[in-house]
Amino acid sequence: MKRFLKPGLAIIAALYITCGTAFAATPAELYDDVWKIVNKKYYDPTNNCQDWDKWRYRYDHKLKTAEDAYVAIDTMLASLNDPYTRFLQPKEFSEETQSIKGSLKGIGTQIGIRDGNLVIIAPLEDSPAERAGLLADDQILEINGESTKGISIDAAADKIRGEKGTAVTLLIQRKGVPNKTYSIVRDEIEVKSVSTKPPFETSKIPDDIQYIRLSSFISKNAAAEVETILNNSADKKGFIIDLRSNPGGLLTNAIYISDMLLRNGVIVSTVDRDHYKNTTKARFEQVTSKPIVVLINKGSASASEILSGALKDNHRATIVGEQSFGKGLVQEINKLPDESGMNITIQRYLTPSGNDIHKKGIIPDITVELTKENVEAKDDVQLKKAIEVLEQMTCLVQKNG
Repeated sequence: MKRFLKPGLAIIAALYITCGTAFAATPAELYDDVWKIVNKKYYDPTNNCQDWDKWRYRYDHKLKTAEDAYVAIDTMLASLNDPYTRFLQPKEFSEETQSIKGSLKGIGTQIGIRDGNLVIIAPLEDSPAERAGLLADDQILEINGESTKGISIDAAADKIRGEKGTAVTLLIQRKGVPNKTYSIVRDEIEVKSVSTKPPFETSKIPDDIQYIRLSSFISKNAAAEVETILNNSADKKGFIIDLRSNPGGLLTNAIYISDMLLRNGVIVSTVDRDHYKNTTKARFEQVTSKPIVVLINKGSASASEILSGALKDNHRATIVGEQSFGKGLVQEINKLPDESGMNITIQRYLTPSGNDIHKKGIIPDITVELTKENVEAKDDVQLKKAIEVLEQMTCLVQKNG
């Protein structure tokens, strides 16, 4: 049974999209639009324990230009202390839209704020960032010689992005090694989602095991590509689904892929500001009932955590690797009248067992750390463990008939 995504329903990192009315807005009207969206939709009804009304008329008669409105909006949203609720100027909003379509320009890395520090969530597969050696959980101390202390995600992304062929310099702090400066040449990046090729050339997958690497959930074709692989694997005895360093993507992809692998049960639940809980359950025909091992690490975030959480809590797969990133919030993208936009957190999500994994992550069933020495030696000990576990699982299935 084929499952088709609904265009525009949900996008990057468990985001929903809405379209605003296309008309020219004054700076004051733009500011008020953002205030009203937060007042109506923000997932925390206390708005970070503050009186939200104080912001509505704070800049009356002071906003003369679009830039005035942008600064005021940024200041207002910063009071929420939520790095995922942010305003995007027209250029930034256009770039985000292009990334959703799978066309990226830059070095190919997803960034986030953790404990006030700018960190790399994950480099995209075969991107300049990955080829340069950047890793999930690297902390970016400087961009082109400027400190990142107190920087916003948008400001950092704007500094890192740039024209193809130009370079950006990052000072990286990595646990256990001296700080290092990386000079990375920007490029146009093709977003690849699904591959059957393991990350290290030295990795050998047994012929009777199907390996599936899902590097992002961004592509609208990702779910269909996974389904094709599953349908063409009748001769395989089990599956390894590799979600390591997968920063997220289409929420619907995570739901549809979970649905392919589950016979029944809850996939994910979302809870909004009014404490309304919406639960999504498996409802289509299961594509395969063969054993599954899922690989995760500290760069597995958002939609990756929805999929791994669904399979873990339903006892459908064994999770191997390291604790995931811990992004359990759902954002909505709102297009604003002047072609700018805003991402706003509207829900938190829960795994089937009711676990809120925000800032906690998914805990693997079997913890295996991939060290710097492993990476340098191209010794994928996590994948080796996944193969070992899947072999044991399939032997048990055969023994029980």
